Amino acid sequence: MSEQFREPKPDSPVQPVSLQPDDRFRFRCHRGIACFNKCCENTDILLTPYDLLRLKNRLDVSSREFIDRYTRDSELDSHGMPGLKLAHRDRSTACAFLTPEGCGVYSDRPAACRYYALGHMALRKKDSPTDEEAYFVVKETHCLGHDEPQEQTIREYRVEQGVDRYDEANREWRRIVLKKRSSGPAIGRPSQRSFELFFLASYDLDGFRAFIASDSFRKVFDLPPEEYTRLLTDEEALLQFAFRYLKQALYGENSIAVRPQVAAERATRQRERLAAMTALTQEERARRQDELYEALLDEDKHSGSGK
Repeated sequence: MSEQFREPKPDSPVQPVSLQPDDRFRFRCHRGIACFNKCCENTDILLTPYDLLRLKNRLDVSSREFIDRYTRDSELDSHGMPGLKLAHRDRSTACAFLTPEGCGVYSDRPAACRYYALGHMALRKKDSPTDEEAYFVVKETHCLGHDEPQEQTIREYRVEQGVDRYDEANREWRRIVLKKRSSGPAIGRPSQRSFELFFLASYDLDGFRAFIASDSFRKVFDLPPEEYTRLLTDEEALLQFAFRYLKQALYGENSIAVRPQVAAERATRQRERLAAMTALTQEERARRQDELYEALLDEDKHSGSGK
């Protein structure tokens, strides 16, 4: 998810060649290989929203319980945009789900695990409205899979590992993160409320469901009854809606209808705020941008809106 590709240091396991979907590479991992499980003994796995959805359902726990038991805090950028990494076993760097037989959650393993020994990079060039994707080989000294005779294209490997489904489910979230990164330091540090909102919609899906089920949400947003019912019963649909909500709340990409009276009242308040903001610093402006949503979040703190 890097903004750009940088030439690795000489001791880096990243091979400095950008690959496209139909490029071929040599690699195979299997239970009989001598290095089996080695890559899981020293992990640094950044979790995506769809990773967490799959894993918490696999373990039959709530989003909040999974976060508390199986993750550790991380930051997605220099401003402290909140992320999550997979936890380690006690007093170890090994993955929390590693067993002597291999991965204990293999069919629901995170996207980063599915990609190995590939890396996936998305970037957005300055002033470009579209994202570009590329892939690269990660060749660690302990990994013997690169010596196996199997060769395949990037496209074939992604389908074989099931990571194409993960990428599709996480696509809009990655774009949200990239947009924040590509905006650079000029906009200043986002407010704490923005961070809480981002964390809620990205990772605490059960909390986000409770949020949109609240009376305060329904008084503001005008959703068709059938869509509303689907969001409360279909978690993958709810996750995609969460990304729409983030883009609307953080970037003003309005795709969720607001009730007319609420829209008129907010427009008036926004004009007043914009007039007052002309004398503010850039960082103060960024902190004010999400005030339209503050009342909603305040009324629903019981839903677990931040870590």
